Amino acid sequence: MATIDIEKNETLEKVQGFWTKNSKIITYVGGAIILLAASWIGYNKLIKEPKELAASESIFMAENIFDKMSAVGFNKDSVNIVLNGGNIDGMNVTGLIKIINSNGDTKAGNRAKYMAGACYLQTSEFDKAIKFLKDFDGNNASQVQSKAYVMLGHAYSEKKQTKEAMEYYEKAATVNEKDEAITPDALMLCANYAEVNNMNKEAVDFLKKVKQNFPTYISVSNGEVDKHLARLGEFE
Repeated sequence: MATIDIEKNETLEKVQGFWTKNSKIITYVGGAIILLAASWIGYNKLIKEPKELAASESIFMAENIFDKMSAVGFNKDSVNIVLNGGNIDGMNVTGLIKIINSNGDTKAGNRAKYMAGACYLQTSEFDKAIKFLKDFDGNNASQVQSKAYVMLGHAYSEKKQTKEAMEYYEKAATVNEKDEAITPDALMLCANYAEVNNMNKEAVDFLKKVKQNFPTYISVSNGEVDKHLARLGEFE
């Protein structure tokens, strides 16, 4: 028992010695953790959340106009207002570029990058379209991310950068390979682009993927895929 008591005393002395030597450091580190936690809470409540709200309010008009153009068609004047701001029907519109520059790190700022990329694609400013679409983060919204990749493919295609265009068209088809709404369209786009650029083997592979993985897809059920394959020398 005496031996055990001695060992306990030695252990206690070591612990006490450690605390004596390091108490200030431990206290400071503990205080720093508390301070960081308080700062993080304060940042979220006092800076991040108000910033998100302000950005969301700022983007409302531009986003509304963009949604309408997406449904009925883009026109130069409206695109300019959406991008650069202005006045429409007596209402002030904050432009997407201003929102990106001031609140690009917010959720609204991220959406603004997607819309700005789409708008610049419409105005044939392909380098700007590429910049903003690359900065956009789909945040696991696979269909939106696929559309962003398709637009990147279009932008590179217009710049005659075939390799990059093909890369992004393929990315659009692989974000969610089971998505029956987006993926077969993206695969057909890959096939058509490959054929146009004399990449017939790749075109055939894409068409076969559509036929195998999406048997109810309209281009499969109406025979279009089979006709396309036959045109490329593939008969099944």
